[in-house]
Amino acid sequence: MTSNYPKASKLELLNFKSISTRTFWITSVAFFLCFFAWFGIVPFMPDVVKDLGLSPEQKWNSIILAVTGTVFARLVIGKLCDKYGPRLCYTWLLMLGAIPVILIGFVQTPLQFLICRLFIGFIGASFVITQVHTSIMFASNIVGTANATSAGWGNLGGGANRLGMPIIAAAVISFGLADEANAWRYSMVIAGVVCFLMGIVYFFFTKDTPAGNFKELKAKGEFVATKKDQVGFKEVLSDYRVWILFFVYAACFGIELTVYGTMDDYLQNTFGLTRSMAGNIVLSFALMNIFARTLGGFFGDMFGKSRGLRGRVLFLSFILALEGVMLSIFSTITYLPLGILFLIAFSLTVQMAEGATFSVVPFINKKAIGSISGIVGAGGNVGAFLAAMLLKSKSAVAEQTAIASNQGMAAEIIEIAQGQASSLAVSSGYFIISMLILLAAVSSLAIKFATEESTDEVEPIRVALADK
Repeated sequence: MTSNYPKASKLELLNFKSISTRTFWITSVAFFLCFFAWFGIVPFMPDVVKDLGLSPEQKWNSIILAVTGTVFARLVIGKLCDKYGPRLCYTWLLMLGAIPVILIGFVQTPLQFLICRLFIGFIGASFVITQVHTSIMFASNIVGTANATSAGWGNLGGGANRLGMPIIAAAVISFGLADEANAWRYSMVIAGVVCFLMGIVYFFFTKDTPAGNFKELKAKGEFVATKKDQVGFKEVLSDYRVWILFFVYAACFGIELTVYGTMDDYLQNTFGLTRSMAGNIVLSFALMNIFARTLGGFFGDMFGKSRGLRGRVLFLSFILALEGVMLSIFSTITYLPLGILFLIAFSLTVQMAEGATFSVVPFINKKAIGSISGIVGAGGNVGAFLAAMLLKSKSAVAEQTAIASNQGMAAEIIEIAQGQASSLAVSSGYFIISMLILLAAVSSLAIKFATEESTDEVEPIRVALADK
């Protein structure tokens, strides 16, 4: 599509007169709420298991379904953004996605719960729209920083629910709206209603581009689709760079999700921490997204300014390799202070790698940012699914062996043996994953750009300098 709309060459966070800044904040808050609602049920799972009588298998299936729904939604939503614009796509995603979030508060059977978890997963596609919208609003000299910062808000929402949801539940109980057993239901309903209202805000207070909405620009003849400009989905799928970034994002965001989901038990089994202390450490790990992902985008932009698009790729490869090294070392540590040090280092590098990935994505094909963002974003969830299955299979076999070996012993001894077996299995799983991350780092070096694509990095810098 052809359009001469001006993109913001600076990220002025307090300049609310700028449509780019307003959109940045609204899409960031919307993304935060989507992830908050997506993972909102996690703090209440013990209550849900007790209330609905979920079996361990059903509990695990609910996690798989939530991730599966997101994969398909991300693949579809990217193409829809290219066609209809991010404003309408986000509006409908927020309003329709709120429905299963609300309905999960009314479920009465395990099957109903599983169905709601599947459809709630669709709201995870908000990541793709967020990246598309910020890519449209900001010029290439700052797009990596803008993308990474807005995305960090979403990941922050996925961790903040550990604090936020229990607070909402406590408020519900204190106002006498529900007892402790049913507070989780009201909390999910409230989260869904807030998402629905955010959809209305998104419709009225954002624009597709700095110059206006897709529909308005097309009506004025300023945003015209030509055969030359159109990029088919098959063309996107045939671009090897898209699939390298799919693998790369699986190796950073996918691994962050998996480590985040398994770290509580690992810290308890390996270092003998209480559940409360382990949970607080993992929460801190998630909250680092507020700045760590932004750093990845910032350094991606910085290397882009100095060394062009190749510089962005080199930084991405470097930070991925560092992520793999940090995880491999962490997997071998049994001394708590040293373990926390390397866990922080891993947290910093994995989130920076996510930001660096989406400092490269907007340059692969600017005529299909939505489709490419959708495929790469889906890679994160595929990575999370495969890594989780690896850890689950290794841990399950080890635990079963430990139980069989200690059959007839006291329950406490069996529990300790089971925990130790799980710790060793997950540790070896983390090491295997770290090797795959290093493979992704090497693979990313294969990303190349044509000469005309590389020149796109230069012009926005000239514009930015002219503004000073």
